Amino acid sequence: MDTINAIILGIIQGLTEFLPVSSSGHLEIFKVILGENKLANESLLMTVILHFATACSTIVIFRNEIKKIITDLISFKKNESFWFSLKIVISMVPAAFVGFFLEKEVESLFTGNLLIVGGMLIITGLLLLLADKAKPTEKNINLKSAIIIGVSQAIAIIPGISRSGATISTAVLLGIDKENSAKFSFLMVVPLIFGKVFKDLLSIDKLEYGESLLPLIIGFIFAFFTGIIACKWMIKLVKNSQLKYFSFYCFIVGIIAMTFSL
Repeated sequence: MDTINAIILGIIQGLTEFLPVSSSGHLEIFKVILGENKLANESLLMTVILHFATACSTIVIFRNEIKKIITDLISFKKNESFWFSLKIVISMVPAAFVGFFLEKEVESLFTGNLLIVGGMLIITGLLLLLADKAKPTEKNINLKSAIIIGVSQAIAIIPGISRSGATISTAVLLGIDKENSAKFSFLMVVPLIFGKVFKDLLSIDKLEYGESLLPLIIGFIFAFFTGIIACKWMIKLVKNSQLKYFSFYCFIVGIIAMTFSL
């Protein structure tokens, strides 16, 4: 993988991890366009590095909230941070279950099948359109809604279904405050990403990456800083009910991807 492709994939990951347009779907599309499917292990390693970069972006944005959660958990204070952490743990269960028990089935979806990606992008667009029309509320997340949002996250493992789009839309449709929906959506995925990164690194064949080290570093840097910008932007967009623009984008890209696959 050359440097230019690493920059492109880094920017795509940084933007699409937080913006509701499916990072996995876009990475699949651009891997087909760039011909990266021919580099199986290297392509997998780049994907792992890019996801790790955006997880780091989330930590930077929500560093104060994460610090407070960890401090309260260590001190065993059963306060708001404790219950918020418990809801995050509960929301992780469906995706963790799918990732652990259905790993091969999930991996079979990441084969550059643009027909699946396109169809799922259209579904993402419909979810965003519905969520954008939802009336604003001040309802908080409870244990039941955390489980439902977690199921949405598990379904979003399918390339083309936006994880942030699915989880935020589900939360908003459940009547959760839009800003809290975005915050919960971004925080709930961090432990899963770090767990998957560690697991994927162990599964990658031992290869010589001397020539590939620079693209990996560059990809990480671009994904990290682009992710910080996109995360801040996304929170404002959700709060101001501007998801419909992304729904139109998903419709367009989804149709193009499906057409390209025929």
